[in-house]
Amino acid sequence: MARPFRFAVQSFNAASGADWASKVQRAESLGYSAFHLADHIIGPGPALSRTNHPIQGLAAVPAMAYAAAVTKSIRIGCRVFCVDYRLPVVLAKEAMTIDLLSNGRLELGLGAGWLKDEYEAVGLTMDTPGTRIGRLEDVIRAVKAYCVEDELAVNNESVQWNEFQGLPKPVQTPHPPIMIGGGSKRVLTLAGETADIVSFNFNNRQGVIGPDGVQMSTAAETAKKLDWIKAGAGDRFDQIELEIGAYFTFVTGQPDPIVSMFSQNFGLPEDEMRQHPHALFGGVSAICDELERRREAYGISYITVGEDNMDSFAPVVDQLNGH
Repeated sequence: MARPFRFAVQSFNAASGADWASKVQRAESLGYSAFHLADHIIGPGPALSRTNHPIQGLAAVPAMAYAAAVTKSIRIGCRVFCVDYRLPVVLAKEAMTIDLLSNGRLELGLGAGWLKDEYEAVGLTMDTPGTRIGRLEDVIRAVKAYCVEDELAVNNESVQWNEFQGLPKPVQTPHPPIMIGGGSKRVLTLAGETADIVSFNFNNRQGVIGPDGVQMSTAAETAKKLDWIKAGAGDRFDQIELEIGAYFTFVTGQPDPIVSMFSQNFGLPEDEMRQHPHALFGGVSAICDELERRREAYGISYITVGEDNMDSFAPVVDQLNGH
């Protein structure tokens, strides 16, 4: 039996506290299941321009806490925390505090980091992908241990926590749902092994947003990624929720010119662009049909759209919520 659809909004900025409250409250009122940030640090400048990444004006942790405080039911998350950007024990404590104070509404996204120019701009060493993914695995296991009642004895290459209990304990047991995402074989295999929610994403091997990542995320490439997740998950695959960011979403009755533009920009045939798992083009009914087709093909039932699409995409949410 297919999992019911869930939908989330991802936002990066707010002009004020009232503006931020309005965004998340609007998402809740429209029936979205979750409200996410990303986890990026640098503001406008040459470093950010080279990445092609949107500006993120807000720090994730306080913005998530604020979002939880002004809402009642929507889940709060981050797609995803970079484990290199803060001390893991501090991140664990902050995350479980949000889960406690929101009465169990945290979705905890964790990632290995990828934005090369951001690392350099803030003076962080960007290790090899293998080292970063190994560190992510260490942190995932440590965070899970943090949530149990016993005194911690976690000693791996990245984390050494001993002779204390992690506090606060989360409301959700055994821990808040952990989202792991990416586009490479190693990280998606790890996600299959350890995550509650697996997020299909671009393979950001070049450290920037661009054609390479989009071309490595076509329908055929997504089928390969699904196999990597299944290999990691084994018998627990049916327990995993599969999520994807629909980064190129246009709810419109005239999608052809938009598809053509994106096809040219990313060097893909129009048919591949139209069926690209990170893209949705067309009217409400057409998009609903396409999401149901993709759920059948890949098992993806959790869709995240950007805040600019929150209102235009709401009829899709209304039609498919709980289906």
